[in-house]
Amino acid sequence: MDVQIVTFPETKVVAVEHLGPPALEYDTVRKLVAWKLENRLLDQLKYRSYGIHYTNPLITPPSDHRVDFCLSFDEDVGPNPYEIRNMVIPSLRCAFARDIGSRSNNKAAIYLHETWLPQSGESPSDFPIFFHYVNVGPNVREEEMITDVYLPLK
Repeated sequence: MDVQIVTFPETKVVAVEHLGPPALEYDTVRKLVAWKLENRLLDQLKYRSYGIHYTNPLITPPSDHRVDFCLSFDEDVGPNPYEIRNMVIPSLRCAFARDIGSRSNNKAAIYLHETWLPQSGESPSDFPIFFHYVNVGPNVREEEMITDVYLPLK
């Protein structure tokens, strides 16, 4: 797997928090998608989709699992029925790898944590691993899904 050290630029986003079982993540994502469609934010190059993964669903009790699903967006968002809020992904030095295939089995994230990090001499930062979902939508087949994985480093 190709791993690069990159500087992820500070990125303003809007986010909706998912707290609970991974099986219910789609219900949370639907809130962000509804808000995105309502505001006509359809350009995937301008409005990029992210997931900030605070916990590992393979080892975290389902009730404690937490992810922020985000969309890059520069404007302030006011009160809304979807519980969407403003956030910033800070500028971070990261290990970067690309995964192609099902998002339910992200091989790049596993490789970065289990193989690359222990051999790299690097240490993870306090900011959690996050994903850029490069292509999203109902017409993207599982085997064509592209996910860029960023593992923040000290």
